[in-house]
Amino acid sequence: QVRLVESGGGSVQAGGSLRLSCAASGMIFSISGMRWYRQAPGKQRELVAAVTSGGSTNYSDSVAGRFTISRNHARNTAYLQMNSLTPEDTAKYYCNADWKATSYWGRGTQVTVSS
Repeated sequence: QVRLVESGGGSVQAGGSLRLSCAASGMIFSISGMRWYRQAPGKQRELVAAVTSGGSTNYSDSVAGRFTISRNHARNTAYLQMNSLTPEDTAKYYCNADWKATSYWGRGTQVTVSS
């Protein structure tokens, strides 16, 4: 059974940093792309960052240059380093991965940025 468990969210002031983690199990982590999404109240879920199995990355325009996605195959964990946070980054952040034609989601971790 595939499980994705996010951690690392919290409350931070504008300009601060947080690092989110996504621990994966029940899948071969090394051959799966990993993605971070976020959803703010009243808004649609949006893709924030993605990393392929080979380490290629992609970012939304709103976070490019501030966020960094990475992965550690030995730990079966993906990360999202978030710097220069603004109140507009306030949202619940979700980890996502596809495995055997099924898309899996974690339960999310809340990030709140105060001005």
